[in-house]
Amino acid sequence: MADTVLTATRGGVMTVTLNRPEVKNAMNFAMVDALIDAFEQAAGDDAVRVVVLRGADGVFCAGGDLKDMGSAGQSPEAVAKGNRRFGELLEVAQAFPKLIVTVAEKAAMGGGFGLVCVSDIAIAEDGCRFGMPEVTLGILPAQIAPFVLARIGLTETRRLALTGLIIDGFDAQRLGIVHHHESGTEAVEGRLQIVLKQALKAAPGAVAATKKLLTSMSAVPAQTLDKAAESFAEALLCHEGREGTKAFIEKRKPSWMEA
Repeated sequence: MADTVLTATRGGVMTVTLNRPEVKNAMNFAMVDALIDAFEQAAGDDAVRVVVLRGADGVFCAGGDLKDMGSAGQSPEAVAKGNRRFGELLEVAQAFPKLIVTVAEKAAMGGGFGLVCVSDIAIAEDGCRFGMPEVTLGILPAQIAPFVLARIGLTETRRLALTGLIIDGFDAQRLGIVHHHESGTEAVEGRLQIVLKQALKAAPGAVAATKKLLTSMSAVPAQTLDKAAESFAEALLCHEGREGTKAFIEKRKPSWMEA
């Protein structure tokens, strides 16, 4: 089995690539663990000053792997534990002492959207789709929502989270989810090089201290994520969650969308 995450370091920049292209880099538990390991490795490596987070084959992340989230036989405790692990990834990324630059192409859905919202700088391809479609599957964006709220505020988080609305790179920049949106691969790569050139001018110690100061002002309490994981488990294992995730896997509309 191929590694779910690939890393490469050059010139002070570690590129961390989500590597499940056969499922548009949807995150399973193995990928979440590997991403946490990558951040921890980069945090302890003085040769790394910036992490670039992106997806293999020109796609960032289609969200969480629903087949890996849970099955009818799992207990609420097991489902909650798995969901909470993704929250731990977001906490690790939020507290990461170095710059995180995310390159979002084609899709940044669900968990991928959450990763964009904990990055320091985000670059989007114009056609990239962003959203939290969980409610359209009968579940909720449990671990993601608090970080989206910190990124763009309550009003817009409500609109996206409660409707499952999907937006493009232009609207993502307008809302403050990303900082740049570019048309085409060449423009995205050009913008990335501009961002990295500027980022490497900053003193590493000053970056770490500044990030710690800023994130302390908008920290998401662990208790909030714990409770969110319990709510996620309840939703996934109820009738709507079972029907919604089954419909997604079967590539059909769930019962509440049928005419």
